[in-house]
Amino acid sequence: MTFTVAIIGRPNVGKSTLFNRLVGKRLALVHDTPGLTRDWRMADAELMGLKFKVIDTAGLEESFDDTIQGRMRQQTERALEKADFAFLVVDARAGLTPMDKHFAMWLRKQKIKSALIVNKCESKSAIDGMYEAYELGFGDPLPISAEHGQGMEDLYQLLRPLVEASMPPEPETTEEEDIERYFQKYLEGDEKGFGDEEEVEDLDNPIKVAIVGRPNVGKSTFMNAILGEHRSMTGPEAGITRDAVHVDWHFRGRKMRLVDTAGMRKKARVHNIIEHMSVQDTLRQIRLAQVVILMVEADTEFEKQDLTIAHHVIDEGRALVVVANKWDAVEEKEKKLEELQFQLTKHMAQIKDVPLLTISALNGGKRVEGVLQTVLDAYALWNKRVPTGKLNRWLRMMESQNPAPLIQGRQNRLRYMTQIKARPPTFALWMSNPDGYPDAHERYIVNGLRRDFDLPSVPVRIVLKQSKNPYKD
Repeated sequence: MTFTVAIIGRPNVGKSTLFNRLVGKRLALVHDTPGLTRDWRMADAELMGLKFKVIDTAGLEESFDDTIQGRMRQQTERALEKADFAFLVVDARAGLTPMDKHFAMWLRKQKIKSALIVNKCESKSAIDGMYEAYELGFGDPLPISAEHGQGMEDLYQLLRPLVEASMPPEPETTEEEDIERYFQKYLEGDEKGFGDEEEVEDLDNPIKVAIVGRPNVGKSTFMNAILGEHRSMTGPEAGITRDAVHVDWHFRGRKMRLVDTAGMRKKARVHNIIEHMSVQDTLRQIRLAQVVILMVEADTEFEKQDLTIAHHVIDEGRALVVVANKWDAVEEKEKKLEELQFQLTKHMAQIKDVPLLTISALNGGKRVEGVLQTVLDAYALWNKRVPTGKLNRWLRMMESQNPAPLIQGRQNRLRYMTQIKARPPTFALWMSNPDGYPDAHERYIVNGLRRDFDLPSVPVRIVLKQSKNPYKD
């Protein structure tokens, strides 16, 4: 097990800034607005060569009811259960507050080792807040500035013995035993000698799956249904999720990295800077994803924003799976399913046969497994390759049935075609005059590729190239 550190504290003391500093990326959203982080997130951290995991948590508040603040506190408590060590972060500029003292007392009652971190110590004005931190009874506090990277050496000295002690001991063998082992392998037919081990590349990379959609369509509830636990914060309020929540998961022997994202409203309705940051983070997750699950409400028709998101996913070249949630609220299910399929076909004409599944995320069950299996199928199509020889025999047949239109009385021959990449399937097509090649004939070729090489539901791209004329010079 990897050593794990949880960062806790009241809102707006710089927990997410410290998290980003340790991770080395701007994974968590950072803003002066208190309470920006609501769900906890875990990521791999590295500090001067020391590798461990770090958890960013929501700000602790004295709320024990079912409000958003109460649910944020519950999420932090769940995160603390997964950690080996905790950083209690306070703000040196603001000095100690009654809430800092309250949660310091609460943390001492938890069964976890911890240390006190005094953040925002980049200026001399923070000295008073630094000395005040001794009142909390955590021993010598560590002064840092997460924003400017100051004090990271002290964090390294604190964590190094803890991380090293958590590592499993390596089996001790003598050089004679190693040589004997390699000699035995040589007798068995293995010609590798002592010291010739080759590092095996891990090809089983996780499939990156982003769950996107409008606010309050059930994305976080669906994530929780997959995991079988309350991992993402949910509730009747729209826009609860702000930061993208990443979770590694296994389904039928295949690794997946599931990402629950913030809801995306129409651009004209986004006036809050926090929501704007959340939407930008969601767009980034779509770019990083390989398969995108678009969640819509089953009891309503496709809204314009649903289709806008779907078109954006296709423009980014990602495989798309549409999931209609809240299916238990639909009365005439067969009729509604036909309506949804008709609308999807009508408004997504540039991509055929997008998978449409129905689910009630609150109930979970086998339908959740059906969605994940469809994700695997879409990923396989997204990675599909077509042999060049087979592709060019097909191209001759397609051209004989429907030649490209003449350009100034001359034939525009389609001379050669090959697949230059997958993810998504992308083909290069050489011809006499790419500039005069009409869009209608290109759609004819793309539709034929989808039909004859079984490429539904994924973007198919054509790159036009001009063939060399041997008589030009």
